[in-house]
Amino acid sequence: MSEPGPAPADASQSKAGAKKDAKKAEKLAKFNAKAAVKAAAASTSESKDGKKEKAAPAKAKKADEPEFVNTTPAGEKKDMSQPMANGYNPIAVESAWYDWWDAQGYFKPELNPETGKAKDEGLFVIPAPPPNVTGSLHIGHGLTVAIQDTLVRWNRMLGKTTLFVPGFDHAGISTQAVVEGRIWKLEGKTRHDYGREAFLEKVWAWKDEYQARIGKQLRRLGGSYDWSRAVFTMDEPRSKAVTENFCKLYEEGIIFRANRLVNWCVHLNTTLSNLELDKIECTGKKWVKVPGYEKPVMFGVITSFAYPIEGSDEKIIIATTRPETMLGDTAVAVHPEDPRYKHLHGKFIKHPFIPDRKIPIILDDIVVDMSFGTGAVKITPAHDPNDYACGVRNKLEFINILNDDGTLNENAGEKFKGMKRFDARGAVIEALKELGLFVETKDNPMVISICTKSKDIIEPILKPQWWVNSKPLAEEALARTRAGELTIIPKTSEAEWYSWLGNIQDWCISRQLWWGHRVPAYLLCIEGEPKPDSADSKSWIVGRTMEEVTERADKVAAGRKYTLEQDEDVLDTWFSSALWPFSIMGWPEKTPDYETFYPCTVLETGWDILFFWVARMVMLGLKLTDKMPFEEVICHAMIRDAHGRKMSKSLGNVIDPVDVIEGTTLEKLHEQLLAGNLPPHEIEMAKKGQKADFPRGIPQCGTDALRFALCAYSSGGRDINLEINRVEGYRKFCNKIWNATKFAMLKLDNEFVPPATLQLCGKETLVERWVYHKLNQATTELNKALSERNFMAATSAAYSFWLYELCDVYIEAAKPLTDNEATRKSAQDTLYNCLDYGLKLLHPFMPFVTEELWQRLPRRPGDSTPSIMLSNLVDQAAEDDFALVFNATRSIRSLASQYNLQKDVDAYIRASSDKEANILSSELETIKALAKLVKSLKVVRNTQDVPAGCGSAVLTTDSSIHLDVLGNPDIDLDVEIKKAEEKLAAVNLNADKLKKVQEKPDYEKTPVAVREANAEKLRLIEAEQANLQLTRDLFTSLKSGK
Repeated sequence: MSEPGPAPADASQSKAGAKKDAKKAEKLAKFNAKAAVKAAAASTSESKDGKKEKAAPAKAKKADEPEFVNTTPAGEKKDMSQPMANGYNPIAVESAWYDWWDAQGYFKPELNPETGKAKDEGLFVIPAPPPNVTGSLHIGHGLTVAIQDTLVRWNRMLGKTTLFVPGFDHAGISTQAVVEGRIWKLEGKTRHDYGREAFLEKVWAWKDEYQARIGKQLRRLGGSYDWSRAVFTMDEPRSKAVTENFCKLYEEGIIFRANRLVNWCVHLNTTLSNLELDKIECTGKKWVKVPGYEKPVMFGVITSFAYPIEGSDEKIIIATTRPETMLGDTAVAVHPEDPRYKHLHGKFIKHPFIPDRKIPIILDDIVVDMSFGTGAVKITPAHDPNDYACGVRNKLEFINILNDDGTLNENAGEKFKGMKRFDARGAVIEALKELGLFVETKDNPMVISICTKSKDIIEPILKPQWWVNSKPLAEEALARTRAGELTIIPKTSEAEWYSWLGNIQDWCISRQLWWGHRVPAYLLCIEGEPKPDSADSKSWIVGRTMEEVTERADKVAAGRKYTLEQDEDVLDTWFSSALWPFSIMGWPEKTPDYETFYPCTVLETGWDILFFWVARMVMLGLKLTDKMPFEEVICHAMIRDAHGRKMSKSLGNVIDPVDVIEGTTLEKLHEQLLAGNLPPHEIEMAKKGQKADFPRGIPQCGTDALRFALCAYSSGGRDINLEINRVEGYRKFCNKIWNATKFAMLKLDNEFVPPATLQLCGKETLVERWVYHKLNQATTELNKALSERNFMAATSAAYSFWLYELCDVYIEAAKPLTDNEATRKSAQDTLYNCLDYGLKLLHPFMPFVTEELWQRLPRRPGDSTPSIMLSNLVDQAAEDDFALVFNATRSIRSLASQYNLQKDVDAYIRASSDKEANILSSELETIKALAKLVKSLKVVRNTQDVPAGCGSAVLTTDSSIHLDVLGNPDIDLDVEIKKAEEKLAAVNLNADKLKKVQEKPDYEKTPVAVREANAEKLRLIEAEQANLQLTRDLFTSLKSGK
């Protein structure tokens, strides 16, 4: 008699049932959240006189409970021979296990010993998004680890070969900025005071310190990374991959050099992509704090002034939100059909501040809207994207008036040369007033772009840079995604994916930094000849090594003497990160890891970097390897504070996950602020925020509670408002698990020997059969939820089983059963199985407490599994058997409901295969007990043995359920025949559609997994066709009296 083990991960369920389960899970999650908050918040309590008073601080530890000290030597297994502690202590429970797991090599992928490849159960690979070495991890990284490691541990327990590759990102702009800020704060020096090489030594030292710190945090979070494969984006193999990437794309003409407008950050002194910008919306006049300026700068206004027409007293009025850019004007555009300016066609304007500059009046029907303003538009091609396009169309002069430091250069004229850009804005307006050319300034709604890192106002500026022609790469990515090679979760992110790739622009990959991968391009300067145009790709020699560069330079120079000047710029960080899924496997070399583990399975990250990073990984992965770098992208939510605010250091709401794990005081939170680069006024503001949110500091919650809470929050939405009280509530859940297991262990006496296999003895009581059913149901829901990446539903399934079914019901019911000689052994076996599998259900989310408790359970005879993380989440044979039994039960109840049959039902199961017939025959009493409404139940082998007057439903491709519906006096045979025919017609239509898909000429190009799923779907449809035909024929024969 097979034990009702957990159901399969891919157990099917109807859409209606899925929606119902999702709603149930959501309601349950909300209820659990409220309960957790209620239990943990307790910030006020009622005094005897009814007045509210502040809650007392946490009780001091008992005098006989000393502070925990970990005495287990690093890498050795914890001693489990000591009695269990009275209560759950996360610091004690979580000690030692991680070092032991790592030392034992449990995080390494387990391969098939015969083939050296992935095991037959499958392969699951996650390339962990590499955290930036800019500083410590925050709670958002905790969410990333919780979700990813849950999936890795779950797949490992399903028997698959798993690989979780860790690494670290050099984060060019961010790391350079934070190190520059630090040395300025501590030493009053800039990077230029050190020079490039000495400054880079400082950055490498920073990187080493924070990479080590981040590594400790990742371990503390329980991530089961294979640390032997840890990499850094600027280590030698990854740097080689970046160089290969640049050279290959350059040789194919995809990377090119061009003098174009870029987004220039004056404060950081570098180019930025559009994705690295934030927007500030001004509805009118708005004062904005700009780095490098003592006073705020006004935006949200538009200034009108007049340009004098050459050779006449006439003037033409234009308007601008950036008056200082008039110093770079090279045209004024009017619409060719505008009657107001037809007499000015071909005329010139006299620049009031630069006498030798004649500005033509040009005709352009693209940039000019006759109905807007005066209908005349100033054109500054070197400092505005629209004007740039106009300049290209009309072959205008491009005059740059800005130095890299944001001051005006000599092209702005002697009067303004050397002024800071926003100081020059006011000076230009004053100078216009002096000449009588100023007209007015008024409020004007506008959006300004700022640097995400520095908050500086972005300046469009003309610079020769390296660019990637992204369009052909994006087209391939779109085509392969539409072909089914990539799944993006949630659907909202998928829609954004198609939109962004469909409107992609060229990618500027040059960055004016010192920290990063230096561009492997060299300007070839021939002796005695003018310096070449640095904006022309042909002026540069690109190569993988200096030998290759020299060889190519020799050919171009053709015997002439030359020098080579390497480009001072470095490459965009995302240019190297885009290679992550395959560079970590050793690309461009075809290493064993590359051959075994690439492509990866899942890429999990925040939705906010879907285009920064994910799109570029896909584009370059397809281009360089001709493979989609991963099968699935999961975009998780952005963590905000309890008030819904974005995490910000200046708000004081950035949380270190270790502070939640170990707990910390308000004073220590304040001290952390001093370690950063925040200015004094922002430190004080952050302290106020911390005091408001964490007046008593952060309570000790433990890793398991934090991971479980973060997964429980993850429902597919865009934002998570994190409440520490809810995390503390799940710490109480850990305590509940601890105490329940401790009590249950008392019922498993010293003579108890666990059952060798998950076989029922046949003497199980009703409550035992019920709890097995609930365990099966919880496992079905958890596996289904995790396969659908619904982490909220998965945690709800495990939480509900433990709290409401195992603890509240079965453990209570087991007390008398284990005291009764007749029921003791069966009750003990059931209790053991529930603890064993219950801990396994929780392990992916809560690795530490489950290992600690599982290690205290006795092992089954012959079971030498050393760790819960290496155990099987399911007993495959028992799982398959009971999945069939459980589905038969569910089908009987569903079919009875359709025909309004409430009791004394005669049921038949037609099983054409010997295996299914034997399983179902041996479990008839179990099915009857669970279905409840069945009077008689019989297994038959042929359709001829099914009596007329039965309604039916498909169970598997080889089995079907049949109920005698004549017990319902209201049955109408004509109606039932019609229903069967209508259903058959719909099923036939589905079969035809699927067959047409399979008959397409290019169907062989469809991914194997999709084709296999379609084949299985067709088999089920064909079984349903046969079943509906049988139902129709049986009702028809009954009607005709045959």
